[in-house]
Amino acid sequence: MTSDDHTDKARPAPDPAGFGPAIAHHAWRLSGRIVAGVGQLLLWILTGLGRLLRPVAARLTGRLTGASRPAPGGATAPLPRWLDTWGEITGSWYFAPLTGLALTIAALAELAPSEGTPLSLAGGFAVASTLPLVWRREYLRPVAAVALGAFAAGLLTGQVLLITTTFGALYTLFALGRQLPRQSAGVLVVGSVATVAVVYLATSTLDDVPWPAPIIAVIAAIGLGDARRVVETAGRTEAEAEERTNETLTRLIAVQREQAVMRERASIARELHDVVAHSVSMIAVQAETAPYTMQDLSPEARAGYTEIAKTAREALVEMRRLLSVLRADAKPEPDAANTPQPRLDRLPDLIDQHRGAGGAVDLAVHGDPRTLSTTVELSAYRIVQEALTNARRHAPGAEVRVDLTFLPDRLAVRVRDDGASARTMVLNRDAVGAPGDDPAGPTRFDTTSEPISEPAAGSGGGHGLVGMRERATMLGGRFSAGPATEGGFLVEAELPLNREESADGGRRARG
Repeated sequence: MTSDDHTDKARPAPDPAGFGPAIAHHAWRLSGRIVAGVGQLLLWILTGLGRLLRPVAARLTGRLTGASRPAPGGATAPLPRWLDTWGEITGSWYFAPLTGLALTIAALAELAPSEGTPLSLAGGFAVASTLPLVWRREYLRPVAAVALGAFAAGLLTGQVLLITTTFGALYTLFALGRQLPRQSAGVLVVGSVATVAVVYLATSTLDDVPWPAPIIAVIAAIGLGDARRVVETAGRTEAEAEERTNETLTRLIAVQREQAVMRERASIARELHDVVAHSVSMIAVQAETAPYTMQDLSPEARAGYTEIAKTAREALVEMRRLLSVLRADAKPEPDAANTPQPRLDRLPDLIDQHRGAGGAVDLAVHGDPRTLSTTVELSAYRIVQEALTNARRHAPGAEVRVDLTFLPDRLAVRVRDDGASARTMVLNRDAVGAPGDDPAGPTRFDTTSEPISEPAAGSGGGHGLVGMRERATMLGGRFSAGPATEGGFLVEAELPLNREESADGGRRARG
């Protein structure tokens, strides 16, 4: 016995019972692909025709709707209103019942000249082929079985071929192709074509119709339905993907906003560190030198001054540690430590810099000018600096007016430009927060957006309204920014003073 004999015995013999189902399965899938191909071809042809006729349709629509000339009094043209009404009707629940009844009445009217009365076998088939379409939206498959069965039965019994019943049958095939999976649509095509063949062979109902026409009509109806299903599925998928993208962008914007706020707060903290460190250093130096400048101090007083100096030095060490944490992820700023923090007495220099860059600005001071705390003056300076930077970038050449108002309990800062900043600044509400983000906070943030401004020199800024808002919030003040009612862009901030400054201001006012 050879090895070939062993191979032949080891190879299983083909199963005749499984060969037939495999052929049927492949034929089923092939029919579905044929239907899909025909549908896609028809859809491509219709889309091409639509693109060719688009200019003509646009011109015709413009004439009908009056789009080329405005309607008198600003009224809407009648055709768009009618189209909106038609869209509402087609989407309503009563559209299917109304159209189904209308098709049934039209079928009976078409049958009346030949039969004379609807109470006949042909009338029964006409009603059975069209009336079930009233419930096509809720029960499409049972309705299709009744309507298509009645239509086929009418053809097989030799009834008159009606245009209305033919349209109803083709529409039912289209609706089935739109709902069924592709393989099921292929089975539907095979069954429909087989029915048409049986009608041609068994009756003379379709003798006046060329045999390719019904077959093409059946395949086209089901193919268009399948193509429509593919388009709708793709549209839903695209809409879901767009929704997921929007959600992702919303989360990303929220994260970017939080990061911008944290960066601004860290920058403000670094500036305040310099201010407070200077004050604490002065306390330590004065406490250390007091025992040498005051000869008549008691031992208890000398011990107290020594403890004050020790505590101040320890506070400086802890503040340096805190600053090292804040600067851990920040870019190095070698010149920041050697540059004194600006105060309001440097505003004239800032105004001159803005004018030197080609801007026009006026500074007006109202009330009783006085020296305020370093924190308040630094915040006011930075707000004016950032507002001028935004004006140069987003409204070049615009005239800017800066108003400082010294009130007994607060300092009001107002910067307004009369240019196009309200129109050209690219703003993002989510990037800076919206009104009501912090209900417990005193900040009023009225702008709908956030400018992308260049970093202010020495400020560590670069986040525009974020930094201005955080500086006002830090002091418990109020801040608003947005288009001004008289045109241009307006930035307003109110910075509260501490009790000592308020009391001093009140004494000066009374004096």
